[in-house]
Amino acid sequence: MRAATPTPATDAAQVPPPGAVFNFADYLIGCNQQRLGKAAYVDDQGALSFGDLALRIRQLAGALLAQGLRREERVLLLMHDSCDWPVSFLGAMYAGMVPVAVNTLLTAEDYAYMLQHSRAQAVMVSEALLPALQAAMALGGHELGTVVVSRRATAGAAALPQGMLALDALLAQQAPLAKCAQTSPDDPGFWLYSSGSTGKPKGTLHSHGNPYWTAQLYGRQVLGITEQDVCFSAAKLFFAYGLGNALSFPLSVGATTLLMAERPTPDATFRRWLGQVGGVRPTIFFGAPTGFAGMLAAPNLPARGDVALRMASSAGEALPSELGERFSAHFGLELIDGIGSTEMLHIYLSNRPGKVRYGTTGWPVPGYEIALRGDDGQAVPDGETGDLYIRGPSAALMYWGNREKSRSTFQGAWTQSGDKYVRNADGSYTYSGRSDDMLKVSGIYVSPFEVEATLIQHPAVLECAVIGKPDDEGLIKTKAFVVLKSGQQVDEATLKAFVKDRLAPYKYPRSIDFISELPKTATGKIQRFRLRELESRALKACLQRHGL
Repeated sequence: MRAATPTPATDAAQVPPPGAVFNFADYLIGCNQQRLGKAAYVDDQGALSFGDLALRIRQLAGALLAQGLRREERVLLLMHDSCDWPVSFLGAMYAGMVPVAVNTLLTAEDYAYMLQHSRAQAVMVSEALLPALQAAMALGGHELGTVVVSRRATAGAAALPQGMLALDALLAQQAPLAKCAQTSPDDPGFWLYSSGSTGKPKGTLHSHGNPYWTAQLYGRQVLGITEQDVCFSAAKLFFAYGLGNALSFPLSVGATTLLMAERPTPDATFRRWLGQVGGVRPTIFFGAPTGFAGMLAAPNLPARGDVALRMASSAGEALPSELGERFSAHFGLELIDGIGSTEMLHIYLSNRPGKVRYGTTGWPVPGYEIALRGDDGQAVPDGETGDLYIRGPSAALMYWGNREKSRSTFQGAWTQSGDKYVRNADGSYTYSGRSDDMLKVSGIYVSPFEVEATLIQHPAVLECAVIGKPDDEGLIKTKAFVVLKSGQQVDEATLKAFVKDRLAPYKYPRSIDFISELPKTATGKIQRFRLRELESRALKACLQRHGL
């Protein structure tokens, strides 16, 4: 079998590149000059038109400059999804400052680290998250200047702590900035922190040009989002996936976006699908496989005729084929699965409307080139597992203050993804797991995802995760953690036999633990390293009990 050559980038020459002077916030304002009265955002409190969005972006830019902030200084965004989020993010970019969007589910210690690491000179914060910010500030390590508080959900509440500013009051007294900062497409635009599944999260720097390319190449060319759409993303705006879904993509074409501050539980999601919150019904929904599994198992799953969806997107983890097929069978819609990353900003490998092959992650997105390499750095043959590398226009500039990791991830024009894939005969790609999650059992690579995708086909299994566990001789064997559907029962032997009937014998899980829930990141990704930590602690406890 010949070695596979990299999959070339689809021709994207028809997309004009940004000009030498390019400010992404100003670009989005310009995209919507003909629809100023249309709703750009709808959240739990009301709507914000494109005209008012542009005005508030320019007012905030002027207000930040008036507070003494300077170009390229960082502004931390610790905010729930609401109409104030895009105002804050784009207002900072319009002024030439660099917003740093952070996860709202972290600890005070995490925020203290991010404040110090980013050297943020200002914070935009939702009032509900103010206690976490104050606790982070109390830990010290970084002197903070301006704190601006979004109070949309708590109007008329008690006075803010001394020195803090209310966003609405700040904007009301500020004239809009007449002209945006004259940035270039390669200038620092914003930061996103990696999920930090191991070690400290990495501050990932993106340019003003990067979200332009994801909107053009994926939002328009693959998903085909138009101004008639209403977009709704379960992934929050502080994630790379959510930032594209709910900001870059819809604002670049004039679509309306529905925002939700609360957790994307099935009930919360269904209420918005049905138009019960905000008065609009989404036409495109962006979610993750774990969320789709929970919704399909929910007793109040809406019928096809009750929703306005024309398409759904899945990312964050690989989509099991059985899950995609069940979603399509119920709703009569394609579930478009793709893979992206914080480092590449959004999806670079994807199925597409009218061309879906469940069980694969699809084909390269226009403008992106894919290569699979072995341990020796050489191309691997089709049908064999290799490390996934990407070349495309939206790659991050670097990790802030982490030269070693920057060099290992951003290798010239190529970005190492940390994922393992197989290229199929039709040019599509099949996920094999994270590079650090792949298991070598009896000298052969085993994909945890392949075992998980088989287990989840059992009618009693809601979700599962597979890790490697050393046996008594120190050899790696597969172990599964399984969450059963409500009211379902199945024993370990039955599930083992179920996998043996469908996969090669060496791949079946040698042991299975039944648990109530799996540890996950805020994006819904399963944290296998947490399961490995549990196993390690259990082994140590066992050795201690036996005096070893």
